[in-house]
Amino acid sequence: MAFFTQDQLKAIADALGDTEAGLTGTEIQHLFATCNLNDPGPITKRVRIFNAFAKSQNDKQNRTHILEFVRQAMKPAQYSRTPERYEPMRALVNQALAFAGLVVDQTGAISVVEAAQTLPEAQRRARELRADLEGRGVHADVLKFCRAELLADDYFHAVQEAVKSVADKMRSRTGLTDDGASLVDRALGGEPPLLAINARTTGSQRSEQSGFANLVRGAFGMFRNPTAHEPRIYWSMTKEDAEDLLTIVSLIHRRLDSAHMPPRV
Repeated sequence: MAFFTQDQLKAIADALGDTEAGLTGTEIQHLFATCNLNDPGPITKRVRIFNAFAKSQNDKQNRTHILEFVRQAMKPAQYSRTPERYEPMRALVNQALAFAGLVVDQTGAISVVEAAQTLPEAQRRARELRADLEGRGVHADVLKFCRAELLADDYFHAVQEAVKSVADKMRSRTGLTDDGASLVDRALGGEPPLLAINARTTGSQRSEQSGFANLVRGAFGMFRNPTAHEPRIYWSMTKEDAEDLLTIVSLIHRRLDSAHMPPRV
C-alpha cells in the first residue's frame, strides 16, 4: 500500500495551507470534520494540516483520509463564489503531488501519473517558455505569466492568465468595469472609441481599429473566465501553441500601450 513520505506530506500541507492561495482556517476546520481527521488545534495552517495528515497516516497505516481531504478541498463547486482562487491553488497542490505520482485534474478528481524524480517538470517548462518568448521580444506584461505554478500540468493557464491581463489593462486605461465582449465593445468600439490605436482618419485606419477589436474579442472568447454555472474551458496545449498565442497577446498589449483616448464631444 502506498504511503506519503514526510517530505511529500510537508509539500502537500504547504500547498494547501499557502498564505495567499491556500485554504482559510475555517475551511481547514470544516474539511477536518468532513474527512474524519483529528484537528491539532490553532497553530499555523501548514503545520496544522501536516500534523493532521501525519497522525492519520501513522494511526491508520494508509493515506485514505489524506486523499479524501485533498479531493474535498479541490472540488470546483467549493469555489463558486471565488473562482479566481481555484486554479492557483490547484497548481500549487499539483506541484506538491507530482513527486507522489498524483495529479488533481480540472474537475477536482485525483489521478495517477508518472512520479517526478527531479525538480517539477513545471519549472523546466517555465524556464524554456520564458527563454523562447524573450527571444521573440515578447511584451514584459506577458512574460510575468511564464511561471511554474501556471504550467503545472500544461500551458493553458499561462495563456489564460495573460489574456486576463489584457482585460485588466483595458479597464485600467478606461475606468470601465466591464469584461469580455462588452469591455471590447465599449473600449474599442463607438465613435470615437475610448481607446484608439490610430488616427482613424482613413478607411484603412478605421478598418484596422475594427480588426483589432475583433482580435481582442476573439482572444477573450477563447479564454473567458469560467463561471459557477458553466463547464470549465480546458484543453491540452503544446508549448508551440502557447508561444504563438502569447505572442498575439504581446501584440495586443503593445497596441494598447500606444493607444490614445480621443477627445469626446
